[in-house]
Amino acid sequence: MTTAVVLLAVSVIIFVMARLTGDPRLAILDDHFTMEQYEEVGVVLGLDKHPIEQYFIFMKSVFKGDLGRSIKERRPVKDVIWERIPATLHLGLVAFVFSVLVGVPLGVLSSVKRGSILDQIGKFVALIGQSAPSFWLGIMLIFLFAVRLEWVPPSGRGDWNSVILPAITLGWFSVAANLRLVRSAMLEVLDSEYIKLSRAKGVPGRTIIWKHALRNAMIPPLTFAGVTLGAMITGSLVAETVFAWPGLGQLAVQALQASDYPLLQGIVIIFTIMFVVASLLVDMLYVYINPRIRYS
Repeated sequence: MTTAVVLLAVSVIIFVMARLTGDPRLAILDDHFTMEQYEEVGVVLGLDKHPIEQYFIFMKSVFKGDLGRSIKERRPVKDVIWERIPATLHLGLVAFVFSVLVGVPLGVLSSVKRGSILDQIGKFVALIGQSAPSFWLGIMLIFLFAVRLEWVPPSGRGDWNSVILPAITLGWFSVAANLRLVRSAMLEVLDSEYIKLSRAKGVPGRTIIWKHALRNAMIPPLTFAGVTLGAMITGSLVAETVFAWPGLGQLAVQALQASDYPLLQGIVIIFTIMFVVASLLVDMLYVYINPRIRYS
């Protein structure tokens, strides 16, 4: 029920906001169009009808799996989106894996070595990660590793190494957030009585930290991971624009610039579905991480 309400609310918001981006007829017609041509294009696009009627026509088409035709591309929206989805999923998943594999271990080590140099380095990484703008970080990475060192390509989607810089740019904020969340949760768990009892019984330190403490500290980071996974897949606009990555984020910018509202509506709907699915997957993982959690 909640999912249906979210999708409905998003459909209304994007329907209204897309039409505030500009008149798509002006992008189709040349500078010397007549009012007759203007009105004819409006009829073809369905803009001659009342906005409420346009919305219901739009929703009826969506339920049938028809997202309309792109004004800029002049072909079905679903075909245009389908071509770009693999690139967005590729970038989003690599960035997510990077944020988890780097952020979680750093958070654990920072909590175990509380007050040490390693902990201070972790705090510094978290501070930089959450304060540096994504577009600035992307440009700096391009300048250093692509222009100066020539280790990786500066833009585009080509060989396997072309995803490294955009994935770091997209995932760096989440690395910092994961580090801080895991550190805070681990500090709370490490001070609990059952951890002290395990140590008193002679349980190896690695087993206590990586098996018992980390598993019980994973609920807050897992909640954030669900939001992060959806956000990385749906919020890759900046990274895709900076690195000319041919995904849905770059396509959304192009649709916005061209006032291509059918394409923009379709992209946001697909983004919303991806975000909701990611959140549902995390809810399912809760039960595995903590069997005490039950859904009625």
